[in-house]
Amino acid sequence: MKTLRSTFLYIILLAVMISCSKVPITGRSQLNLLPESQMLALSNTQYNEFLSQNQVVSTNNSQTEMVKRVGNNIRVAVERFLKEQGHEELIADYAWEFNLVQDNTVNAWCMPGGKVVVYTGIMPIAQTDDGLATVMGHEIAHAVARHGNERMSQGLVAELGGTALQVAIADKPAQTQQLFNTAYGLGAQYGVLLPFGRTQETEADRLGTIFMALAGYDPAASISFWQRMAQNAGGSAPPEFLSTHPSNETRINNLKNKFVPEAQKYTQKHEEMVVQK
Repeated sequence: MKTLRSTFLYIILLAVMISCSKVPITGRSQLNLLPESQMLALSNTQYNEFLSQNQVVSTNNSQTEMVKRVGNNIRVAVERFLKEQGHEELIADYAWEFNLVQDNTVNAWCMPGGKVVVYTGIMPIAQTDDGLATVMGHEIAHAVARHGNERMSQGLVAELGGTALQVAIADKPAQTQQLFNTAYGLGAQYGVLLPFGRTQETEADRLGTIFMALAGYDPAASISFWQRMAQNAGGSAPPEFLSTHPSNETRINNLKNKFVPEAQKYTQKHEEMVVQK
């Protein structure tokens, strides 16, 4: 029995070592157990189901165009940057979509494959293209950094125990789908990986400000956006978009003292690329 246990632990340790990767720019090590093809398949299924059950805005042409314009500008900048850095494989199979959904919830998200949804409830807080770029840059950063795979990998270990990965995917599709929903805050168990999520949220703040700067937006606008978010939350429970995020004070201090100054260096890179065109 002891030999079997040792062998099992060795196999798990080996799988963890093989599945470790690093997040671009930040260099943080992460564990991604699921094949990216599986993540994209889960994403497409959940995304199409979501769109079938929710109203994609078509009457507010101005806001719809704003979401698509800002999203595409960030997409172009991210694709170009990752290619220059030799990380184009991270989004090689992405089929980007940017949709505005009629819902008063203050929220937005991006699934693997570049499926981005913004809720109308967050638009009055975003206010401008720069404010919206803060939101979309942050959410796109989650996808580029493969945070969903990372959260699901931890969930597979925590909830499915020693079940082999392929067996879990093949024989326990409901649990695997629920883990996907949890990773993206779309299921009933939203926030179950809360402490781990805050690390990712801070990383998405950092990457998001860089991505918006690369697209030509002002990263300093992220500070005023999150100040407006804090005012919107008031003394009540935080909106869904803030549920797993660092406190407003922590986030704004990080942006002021670290992330915005770093991102402003990439603003110069954007200007250089515009000149080269």
